[in-house]
Amino acid sequence: MEFIQQNLMLVILAITSGAMLVATGFMGAVGARVTTSEATTMINREDAQIIDVRDAADFSGGHMMGAKNIPVAKFPERAAELAKLKDKPVIVCCETGIRSGKAVSALKKLGFDRVSSLEGGVAAWSKAGLPLTKKGERK
Repeated sequence: MEFIQQNLMLVILAITSGAMLVATGFMGAVGARVTTSEATTMINREDAQIIDVRDAADFSGGHMMGAKNIPVAKFPERAAELAKLKDKPVIVCCETGIRSGKAVSALKKLGFDRVSSLEGGVAAWSKAGLPLTKKGERK
């Protein structure tokens, strides 16, 4: 305890440095993130494809129009379907944006260059007043 009191600035520097290192590592795992307005622009101007990585029950409760439901665990068995999307911009979404970050990393390992995570996920999409659908899903 005496060491901490005598070296308070050093301890604060070490904690801050460690926190920044963890945050940088986390941001690197998440990859590129897009806001709802950026995603809308990508969908409308660049025909961005949407991959929803939530489970089937959550997906059927409401999803972005035109989204493909491919949970991350199913990526290996649906590799051929995913390969068709490599040349297009891809937006990955989940409920809040956490799982989609992992999916972005997985897709980058599969050779995807233009892949982003929807910041805030489907919850942010809905909160922004953007439409969700329960019909016409492409699985």
